[in-house]
Amino acid sequence: MAGQSNDSNPEPARASISVWLGRQPLEPYDFPDWLGEYEREVASGMATGRLMEYVHSRWLIRQGLYGVSGRPPHLCQPVHGRPVVSAEPEGWFLSLSHSHGMSACAISSHTGIGVDIEPVFRDSSWRKIARRWFTPAEQDWLLSQSSQEAFLKVWTLKEAWLKATRRGIAGNLRTLEVTANLELTGDRPGENWHAALTEAEGFMIAVVWQDESAEAAPELHLVHNNDEAHMRPAELERLGEQPWVICPVKQLSPAQEARA
Repeated sequence: MAGQSNDSNPEPARASISVWLGRQPLEPYDFPDWLGEYEREVASGMATGRLMEYVHSRWLIRQGLYGVSGRPPHLCQPVHGRPVVSAEPEGWFLSLSHSHGMSACAISSHTGIGVDIEPVFRDSSWRKIARRWFTPAEQDWLLSQSSQEAFLKVWTLKEAWLKATRRGIAGNLRTLEVTANLELTGDRPGENWHAALTEAEGFMIAVVWQDESAEAAPELHLVHNNDEAHMRPAELERLGEQPWVICPVKQLSPAQEARA
C-alpha cells in the first residue's frame, strides 16, 4: 500500500480510534532539540537503550497527533508525566506500548483508551503465567488448547484493558475475563467499552477503548522513520487491509460479580 505524505492532512472524524506503529532506530542518538524541558529532565539519567525507547515514543506521539489533527509534529506534545493526554493540541487521549524495538501509540478523542503489543514470536513460559494470574475459566481453555498465540491474545487484551481503565497489573489481571471465542467480561458496568485484536508487522496488537458509538475497528497506521533528531512530518502509511477481530465486551454488575 502506498504511503501518505500528509502534506495536507484532512481533519478526521473526532470519534475515530487510531493506532500508530513505529520501529525504533537501530543507531543510538543524543537528546533531540525538540524534546521539552520536562522530557529532557526525565531522560537525562536513562541508559542508552531506555533513552532510545523513550525518545522514540515521544517522537511517535507527536507524529500520531499530527496524523489525527493535521498540526505539524513540532507543535504537538503530550502532558508532563505519564503521557495519557495531549497537551498540544488539546482533546486527545493517549496510550503507549513498547516491545522488542516496536512502539505503539493509540489515540482517541474519548477518555478510556489502552493499547498493548507483543511479538508473535515471543517464547515465554506462558503456562506458568496463566496458572498464576488468569481466572480458572481462562486456565481451563488456554491449557487445553496449548496455544501460545491464544495466550498472547488474552495477555494483550488484559494489558490494554488495564491501561484503558488506568490500573496496573498487580492484583488486576482478573478484572477482565476472556473466553475461548474472545468474548470479554469486565468489571466496569454502565460504561461503553469496545475491544479489538489484530496482527501486523510481526506483533499481536490489542486495543480497548471507551465510546458511546460502536466503531467497527480502529485505524491502523505504520509511521516510517525519518531522521528522528529532527521533528519533520513522517510518512504515515494506512494499513487499511489489516483485518481486526472485534471482541464483544460485557460487564458484570456488583451482584453478578459476587455470584461469579
